[in-house]
Amino acid sequence: MPPVRRRTLRDIADSLDLSVNTVSRALAGKDSVSEYTRALVRAEAERIGYVPNLHARSLVLGSVMMLGLVITNPSNPFYAQLIHAIELRGRAKGYSLLLVVSDESEEYEARAVDSLLRSGVDGAIVVPVQGETNPWGQLHRMGVPVVFLNRDLPGVERDFVGTDNRLGARQATEHVIARGARSVVLMEEDLPITTVRERVAGFTEAMASAGLPCDERSVVRVPTRRDEQMALPWHPDEAYAVAQAILDRPDRPDAVVVGNDFYALGLYRALAERGLRVPDDVLVVGFGDYPFSEFVAPPLSTVRLPAEEVGAAAVDLLLERIVGSADPTPLKRSFAPTLVPRGSTERRPTS
Repeated sequence: MPPVRRRTLRDIADSLDLSVNTVSRALAGKDSVSEYTRALVRAEAERIGYVPNLHARSLVLGSVMMLGLVITNPSNPFYAQLIHAIELRGRAKGYSLLLVVSDESEEYEARAVDSLLRSGVDGAIVVPVQGETNPWGQLHRMGVPVVFLNRDLPGVERDFVGTDNRLGARQATEHVIARGARSVVLMEEDLPITTVRERVAGFTEAMASAGLPCDERSVVRVPTRRDEQMALPWHPDEAYAVAQAILDRPDRPDAVVVGNDFYALGLYRALAERGLRVPDDVLVVGFGDYPFSEFVAPPLSTVRLPAEEVGAAAVDLLLERIVGSADPTPLKRSFAPTLVPRGSTERRPTS
């Protein structure tokens, strides 16, 4: 059976005895076409199975109505939420989304730039790898607006929309201090990116403000798997091994702040094996508020990230850059996270 020929504007025009120009204006919703003709054209387009040719449309409009989104790892729960929020916002504005995954690889990141240029996207929202190179200047030089998402590139003047990770870590640390913790450890990912540096900064600020000791042993690094192109960027087993070492210290901490909720799973196991209880012996607070966090025992206090707000704001800013309606000065916008207290930091009163 031969393939069915793709339907065109000419097919609709011939069927209705209209000009191609009239059909095109009717489908585009132009005011110069009557409501009756517009309804007639749309009904015929649906009947014959007409699908707009985006390439042809781009030649006319100078736009493919497509946004590029480059993510390091879409299995990161926060990034999965961002993808959804960005797709919804873009769709509401008439844009489709081209998703490219860089896998924390500078090589794949460079390929992503090439893919976006070849696809002719109108603009790009990017989570940069933060390696030794910055390929995103190429898009900028080609007239393609770029908004950095979640991670910034220090020293690069470009729009940024993300979460205030420093504030989130400070909130988490102040939360356990307010509940009596005096020896607090931060378990944080061993990855040289701005989000990690910001959380470390927020932790140390909170400790200093409370007059509590904070030295190189107060921030413990968990080996990352993000640069190994793993489907899941974090695994509780690395956190479990690190937690064992922390809990075996003579000066065992009475609270642990973890850089993401997955680490709390490994920490919970290490605590249970030593007969230590959360929160009576050790307070635990996470970061991310992932779907499982309220179902562990005890439910995990954590910092909820504003994915919907960040994603929508990134799209809105990018669209402003595309049409040239915004002040050209690079904008840096961070949204505040929300502390969600649960059972892992609520000690039972002693009788």
